[in-house]
Amino acid sequence: MPQRLAAPAPGWTVDTDVVVVGSGIAGLTTALHLARQSSLRVLLVTKDVLAAGSTRWAQGGIAAALGANDSPEEHFTDTIVAGVGVCDEAAVRVLVREGPAAVRELAQIGARFDRGADGKISLTREGGHHRDRIAHAGGDATGAEIERALVTRILDATNVEVIEHALVLDLLLTADGSVGGLTLHVMGEGQRDGVGAVRARATVLATGGIGQVYASTTNPSVSTGDGVAAALRAGAVVRDLEFVQFHPTVTYLGPRSRGQQPLVSEAVRGEGAFLVDGAGVRFMQGQHELADLAPRDIVAKAILRRMQETGADNMWLDARHFGAEQWRVRFPTILDTLQSLGIDPIHELIPVVPACHYASGGVHTDLQGESSLPNLFVCGETACTGVHGANRLASNSLLEGLVFGHRIAETILRRLAEPGELPEVEIAAGEGTLLDDRFRGELQTLMSRDAGVLRDEKGLLAAGEGLAELAARGGGVPTTEHWETTNLLTVASALVQAATRREETRGSHWRDDHPDRDDEHWRGHLDTVLVDGRLETTYQEIA
Repeated sequence: MPQRLAAPAPGWTVDTDVVVVGSGIAGLTTALHLARQSSLRVLLVTKDVLAAGSTRWAQGGIAAALGANDSPEEHFTDTIVAGVGVCDEAAVRVLVREGPAAVRELAQIGARFDRGADGKISLTREGGHHRDRIAHAGGDATGAEIERALVTRILDATNVEVIEHALVLDLLLTADGSVGGLTLHVMGEGQRDGVGAVRARATVLATGGIGQVYASTTNPSVSTGDGVAAALRAGAVVRDLEFVQFHPTVTYLGPRSRGQQPLVSEAVRGEGAFLVDGAGVRFMQGQHELADLAPRDIVAKAILRRMQETGADNMWLDARHFGAEQWRVRFPTILDTLQSLGIDPIHELIPVVPACHYASGGVHTDLQGESSLPNLFVCGETACTGVHGANRLASNSLLEGLVFGHRIAETILRRLAEPGELPEVEIAAGEGTLLDDRFRGELQTLMSRDAGVLRDEKGLLAAGEGLAELAARGGGVPTTEHWETTNLLTVASALVQAATRREETRGSHWRDDHPDRDDEHWRGHLDTVLVDGRLETTYQEIA
């Protein structure tokens, strides 16, 4: 694995107080809170346009104990149960206690949540929750509405500069190993184009997930693990990367369909839809006390088991009893998407299969969102705060980005309260082997086949060997596509190493050759670092 990406020497340099990479809820919340509470210079970098963060794809909603019959303690319990014994309980308490106020503040700055006749935010239920605590907007357009509200406020902030169409390359380190900025590549022409450098007193990575590691995913095309890979190359600890959540109800478009696939939100089952096999049998009954609303790992495994038993390519979601009006009002986006694909959910069953959805692991952070490298903060899906454990509870992801974005901003505000000098960092060309983008499809196929939902030693060893063979090929040159593919190779290699090491089944990590949960040997975390080009994974037992 390269310790740096091969890249030309930066042709321009920007100095700022804080650089934030990513424009989903995590990055936008951090940048906005910094801008509203101080005069610090904030540089916000995004890989696409500002409003194109992964947050806009979130259909279900944002979870918080806002209801009169709910409490943070009940939300805590549901989160801990879903996480299957390896959540960081202190981080979960932060999430559920600070969550309600953070959601209310989001509404105050302009997010238009759906409300009932009494004017209060409407709350629904999703898998793993025992209370109605999911706030949503526009029926099934919650993420898009949150993104809109945050982007609107960011554009009004006079101390936030935005660079769009920019891919983060590597972190810049000081002599003592702390982070002092980063290099990036701006894709386009203008005052700043090509490779540049940013010197900053604090650096925040909120680059989203790693979904493009797999052939089929709900993640957008920009989710190539750039932040996780950059942090690994810089020496940061990455934790629990084996815990990849596969969403149980992703629209099945046929065996040759690849890339981003249309999600059918868990909220559809929350409103009463249910799963059936090809014979119309409801197979989730008796699988879990919540049946079709069981945590995602349980539902995904049940679907795959039924597919194996029946030889079917997919299962079916039945929401025909909703009727046309409920579909149009509650799930207009999903309805439009399905109908554009020739599926009429008002009158027909929806074909569904599990697909890669969310990485519960990521760059390890503390309760303030700081990584193992000083002055490097990580937020959102890029981070492993510990709140998700082995399996994320539905609609906790937006809340995590919101709560820990606030925490990171508050920590930076305290740390940078007094004027200070920019860190001394070496700005030079990057050297390292890149993987040719022609091999991206091969990597994704290998990962889906050997390190997907169903795993065993034989498949994982084959995956490791296949990834090593790809790494030996190299062949890439310093361009966006080759940098992305090298990031995917780095993240995939770390994921497979951790998945091979964890010889048990827990949450979203399912080992056919070790089908039981093993608290005696595996109730802990797997931490991975990149040292001298080699990945090293160690086990950290939970005290």
